[in-house]
Amino acid sequence: MKIFITGINGFIGTHLLENILKKTDWQVSGFDIKSDNLTPYLGNERFKFMQNDIFKSDEYLEKEVADADVVLPLAGIAKPAYYIKKPVWTFEIDFEQNLKMVRMCAKHGTRIIFPSTSEVYGMCGDGELKEDESPLVTGPIVKMRWIYSCSKQMMDRMIMAYGQEYGLRYTIFRPFNWVGPRLDTFKDAENHEARSVTQMIYDIVHRHKITIVGNGEQRRSFTWIGDGVEGLMAVIENKDNRADCETFNIGAPQNNYSIKELAEILLEEAKKIKKFAADAEATVLDVIPAAVYYGKSYDDTMNRLPSVRKMELKLGWKPKTDMRDMLRMTLEWYANCEEK
Repeated sequence: MKIFITGINGFIGTHLLENILKKTDWQVSGFDIKSDNLTPYLGNERFKFMQNDIFKSDEYLEKEVADADVVLPLAGIAKPAYYIKKPVWTFEIDFEQNLKMVRMCAKHGTRIIFPSTSEVYGMCGDGELKEDESPLVTGPIVKMRWIYSCSKQMMDRMIMAYGQEYGLRYTIFRPFNWVGPRLDTFKDAENHEARSVTQMIYDIVHRHKITIVGNGEQRRSFTWIGDGVEGLMAVIENKDNRADCETFNIGAPQNNYSIKELAEILLEEAKKIKKFAADAEATVLDVIPAAVYYGKSYDDTMNRLPSVRKMELKLGWKPKTDMRDMLRMTLEWYANCEEK
């Protein structure tokens, strides 16, 4: 199988590449504007890489799409701090650039696997979020936070439309708060641009104060990157075509915790790691209103609990890693890889 992945230098891309090279005989062609996370894989004969700008490489991208069996357009913006500050750029990448990839796949008859997001459910009031039933509810236009959600939702709808009108083979997957090594860097966190777990680890080490945005009661379902990638591998493999024209949540409903609980568990686990122990003992929680931390255009949802029954029934996947284990493994990686 030949797989083409844009945004391969990112969090999901690098973990997926590592698993493919370790566990399959698939060939991978990768594309990204950066390559700093790809050094361990560049010498592998089953992996080739092109470093360039997705806005300026249409001819190369279309050639790779035409040659591939499967395309995963992972290039995108997925950090709240980015899509609040740079909403136009977020839309241009997450919608416009990925829509061109969809059109190329439809033109050449190439299967596409698209990374949607749990954010598409927005402020849906369902106790359990179901791929084909739950309504997608976003906030008012003045809350710029929702431009990411809307960009991804429109991509989901366009992909399904291309499937209906032009026979595009597709699968959509929605990650729910995947956590693990390389999620973000400490440099991101220094600029308050990291996602929750990396930001909290940085805050323990450098500030001795974990910022809790809002009241900390917002709940999320945290998923170990290894479990998420196993689910994604099952989607790519597509046994008996069971993933064709389907949308899947890939999350861990058993790891549904509030942001405050996340911070408390992370602190407990950090105290067990020699490099972080003293800093964790000195760290306190600091509650800051969301409007102060992110600005007035931020909005939030109080819970995000996925149904993953479709993944289990169709593809035989379910998450295995509990909250403490994933946070411990993530802390250990940052302890080994990041400078204090």
